[in-house]
Parts: sequence; structure tokens; C-alpha cells
Amino acid sequence: MQQFLNVTLTGLGQGAVYAAFALALVLIWRSTRIVNFAQGAMAMFTTYLALTVIEGGQSYWAGLAVALVAGLVLGAVVERLVIRPVEGGPELNAVIVTLGLFVALQALAAILFGSTFRSFPAPFDLRGFAVGGINIAFTANSIYTIAAVVVVMLALVALFRFTDLGLKMRAAAFSQEVSRLLGVPVGRMLTLGWALAAVVGSLSGLLIAGGSLVFPAYMDAVIVYGFVAAVLGGLDSPGGAVVGGLTIGLLLSYVSGYLGSELVALAALAILVAVLLVRPQGLFARTAARRV
Repeated sequence: MQQFLNVTLTGLGQGAVYAAFALALVLIWRSTRIVNFAQGAMAMFTTYLALTVIEGGQSYWAGLAVALVAGLVLGAVVERLVIRPVEGGPELNAVIVTLGLFVALQALAAILFGSTFRSFPAPFDLRGFAVGGINIAFTANSIYTIAAVVVVMLALVALFRFTDLGLKMRAAAFSQEVSRLLGVPVGRMLTLGWALAAVVGSLSGLLIAGGSLVFPAYMDAVIVYGFVAAVLGGLDSPGGAVVGGLTIGLLLSYVSGYLGSELVALAALAILVAVLLVRPQGLFARTAARRV
């Protein structure tokens, strides 16, 4: 019983991190119709900036603020200088560019910050709780992670469903020509979408780094599992991203706890293939046709 409880709670904590990254993918997809494969590398880079601030004597929260602002600026710069020149061409162009950006950012981080493992502090206690004499692997930091993901999900739902800004972002993503005729500043909306997605990605980078070791490739596993979570929930659904992230976290935790950690990657691949075969639009996708 204790093992099952610990495996479940560990899965929820990890799933919240995957959900945070999946939310960043959902945001960039809904606002630009591009899957950003460099999202993890961008998050890693801003996490290193936060670590530099923290190691300089500032608090975790100061580092968090620096990472989020840096993510906002980095996302806008990437859209303007890297993505904008290939917009309007074949969709594969943007995918290749983001893959190249992923490699470039990892190499740049290794040059600037080094490739050694460095400890990143956690904002809250990493010790588990004892309930009824049973030690459970659920910490105050896990609660913070889940709460942060829920707040981001609610903010994204409110943005796209209840604000004119969210409507303009979605319109710019689906039909740029019609949006321009209606007076929507398409270029600004696309830049804003990249900037906000980078902010959410930066948050996910700090959530996974808290209380662990960071190095230039530390986000690689999160990229894979977060992408599977986004596909599972549906790339158009913030709520689906959270449900998908928690589901992936739980399933992979059960596989690791009962079958062996060496099967985790295979299990993630099996889940992705099953979703693409049975419901490729994701569990929470409403319809393939939309009105802008």
C-alpha cells in the first residue's frame, strides 16, 4: 500500500512538470500553429540565467522573475529573427528551424555555462510527509508545482476563451489574410504567442530543475514526455495538456515502480503510438473544423 501511494504521488509530481511543458506547446500551437521543438532548449537556457542570479546571492523568486522575463524576450526575438523569415513557406521549414535552434541553444549553453552538473535549489521543502505513520513521497515543492500548473492552465483558458487578445491570437494563427483584412496586427500576435509560450516553457524548466541537477541536456526527457502529454490531451486544449501530463506522469511512474525504469521510454512510445492510431487529434479535441 505504501509503495502504491508513493508511486502515485511521485507520478503526480512528475506529471505536473510534463503538464507545464505541454501547456507551453499548446500555447505556441494555438497562437501560431507551429510545434516548437526548441521549447525545451529555450527553457533550459532561461533556467541557467535564473541559476546565475541565484548563485549571485539573490533569492529563488528573483531567479524565477529573471527566467520568466528572459523567456518573454527570447521568445519574441526568436519569432522575429528566426521564425518570421520562414513563415509563409512549407510547414516543414519551421520544424527544421526549431530543431536547428534546439541544437544551437544547447551548444551555446555548454559554451557559456559549462557542461558540468550544477545543483538548482528548490523553493520549498523536499522532505515528504508522514501520515498515520506512513511516509509518503509528496513534498511541499510538489504542491507548489501542481499549483503553478493549475494557475497557468486557468490563465490560458481565460486568455483564449474570454479575451479579445486571445481571439486575435487564434485568428492570426488560423487565417492571416482574413485577420489582416479585419484589422488584426498579425505580426504582433504571432510574436506575442511565441513570447508567452516561452514564458510558460521557462516556468516548466524551473519546475523540473528545482531540487535537482541541471546541465545543457537536462530538459531532453521532459521534451519527449511533455510532447506525448500534449498529443494525448490534444494540442488545442490547455485542460487536455494538464490531464495528459498527469496521465503520462502516473503511467510512467507505475511502469518505473513495478516493471523497471528501463521500460519508461518504451512505455512513452507505446502511449504515443496508441494515441496516434486511435485518436490522433487528442482526447480533448473538439472538432477539426473551426470558425475564426
